Amino acid sequence: MQRTVLLSKLHNCTLTGANLEYVGSISIDATLLTAAHILPYEQVQVVNVSNGERLITYAIAAPPDSGCVELNGAAARLGARGDRVIIMTYAQMTPQELATHQPTVVLVTADNQIAEVRQSGVKDAKNFCIT
Repeated sequence: MQRTVLLSKLHNCTLTGANLEYVGSISIDATLLTAAHILPYEQVQVVNVSNGERLITYAIAAPPDSGCVELNGAAARLGARGDRVIIMTYAQMTPQELATHQPTVVLVTADNQIAEVRQSGVKDAKNFCIT
């Protein structure tokens, strides 16, 4: 059996724009993509912390170190400049793969620069429980 688990996350990005007329996707600073191990055209889930919207689209690379995080196409209706978003990728893994899997979490500053890169495995999950 395989389980779908978090592969990587860009945490607390700020939307720099929303381009309704673009064909689709989310443009993300190439430096952020590399840090989170997100490939161009890879499926991503975007969670808008500011308004609660969630969507699935694909990532495209914006110029490196530009700070660009922009919703494109129909997705542009689900966010506005200044909204805070979390961008995640997932992978399907076997129990054997899960035993050593460490998701990559990239914490991002208000201007979409890398603040910190963390990795933690399933064995560390108990440390995230707040109850």
